[in-house]
Amino acid sequence: MDQLKSDHNHSTQISNNSSFHRSENLIFVISVCLISSLGGFLVGFDTGVINGTFDGLYSVFGSNHVASGFNVTAILLGGAAGALLSGLFVDRLGRRSMLIVAANFLVISAWGAGITDSSIGFILYRMLGGIAIGVLSVITPIYIAEIAPSQYRGRLIGLQYMAILLGLLSASLSNDVLVNIAGKSTHLLWLDAEAWRWMFWIELFPAFLFLFLLFFIPESPRFLAAIGNQRAAHEVLIRLHGQQKAASVVAKLKLTLPLTHYPTMADLLENGQKRIKSVLWLALALAALQQLMGINVIYYYGVVLWQGVGFSETDTLLITIITGMVSIAGCCLTLIFIDKCGRKPFLIIGSMGMTLTLGLIVYAFANAEFGLNGELNLGTYDWLALISANVYVFFFSLSWGPVTWTLLAEMFPQKIRGLGMALSGCTLWLVHYVMIRSFPFLLKVFGLAQTYSFYCLFTLFSVLLLLRYIHETKRQTLEDIHQFELIPIPLYK
Repeated sequence: MDQLKSDHNHSTQISNNSSFHRSENLIFVISVCLISSLGGFLVGFDTGVINGTFDGLYSVFGSNHVASGFNVTAILLGGAAGALLSGLFVDRLGRRSMLIVAANFLVISAWGAGITDSSIGFILYRMLGGIAIGVLSVITPIYIAEIAPSQYRGRLIGLQYMAILLGLLSASLSNDVLVNIAGKSTHLLWLDAEAWRWMFWIELFPAFLFLFLLFFIPESPRFLAAIGNQRAAHEVLIRLHGQQKAASVVAKLKLTLPLTHYPTMADLLENGQKRIKSVLWLALALAALQQLMGINVIYYYGVVLWQGVGFSETDTLLITIITGMVSIAGCCLTLIFIDKCGRKPFLIIGSMGMTLTLGLIVYAFANAEFGLNGELNLGTYDWLALISANVYVFFFSLSWGPVTWTLLAEMFPQKIRGLGMALSGCTLWLVHYVMIRSFPFLLKVFGLAQTYSFYCLFTLFSVLLLLRYIHETKRQTLEDIHQFELIPIPLYK
């Protein structure tokens, strides 16, 4: 009897220890994902900080169109270059090493953008920062996808987009605090430097923290397995998921042979055929559509638009804050339910919601009148446009904002995941740039209603794409996701 009690106590202790180790591993996984997601925070902060520095840039560089010039949009082209470059090095240097390189670039960019007195120098520093955020936008979701348990992978990858939103909001709040302390962005603050320079230097604090913490996270076990270092991959998997699950994952990874060569563009073609893999076409379509829906037109030109239809400067500041909070609320819902409900339902609901709300915005603009001086007057439709725009932002943050990156990180096979994500990220940043630069032209040529009609058509098209070609990936291991390879598409005849 005593022996039975002893055995029972021993098994209870083992069970408790196993439960403890499972919890300990989950805490470690979440900690690693939070550290890597800090890169998303820096993406949001670095892209959003520029909005408070226009007066300072004008005072130094003397540009009459600084708010719409290359000084502002250089970071987007840098993002495209960074995303593309990440594809060249991610399978050579590794995921963690690329994150460290990007963190160093952000430190240099934040310091240089604040210290330079040359427009060319400023553009170069901002492009360097753009390269960093392009790398982070591609590598972070890959890294999280390759370390996260399949049952939590959706919400853990989604942390990156939540971090981007928090970074954007933090940049706005930081700029506002510095302006309130100095009086104006062009006034001197600490160390005899203007407030607008400190807006960039504030980013040094999270950038250095990110760089420091990256030295405490492991390399992706799937990258280690791909380069033939099975032992190191197994050790990392044990730290992440425990002994039993690590053995299961390693067994599947052994089916994926180590890299015989570093991935090239030829690997994106079907074996022996002049056909681009269907997974790449779908990924590029998802990346482009995320921007063609017009989300960044709302973010970039929202303040100018609402002031143009009669809202005061104070009102537009409040609207911007509300829009930011609505975005975060939508993303929170996604993080809670994405691994239960799946990726595809969120994308479909988001596309349908955005189609409806953009249609209401088009209707409001189509019924607008113009005053004697050309000012826009929405009349009784002003609140319809405002509410519809914020509901549109909610649907985007519920779906295409976080879920696109999740699906892109999951849908590629191991061998071409880095290269495929790089091309997708590059496409996203280039379309982002085109959308921002083209909006004033489209507005002048077609007007508000027709311009927003274009965006509405793209959201409607996305519904058809999702229903026909996109498959569900929830709760599958990365090695089991291969259904996107079913429909090869001819590159040329």
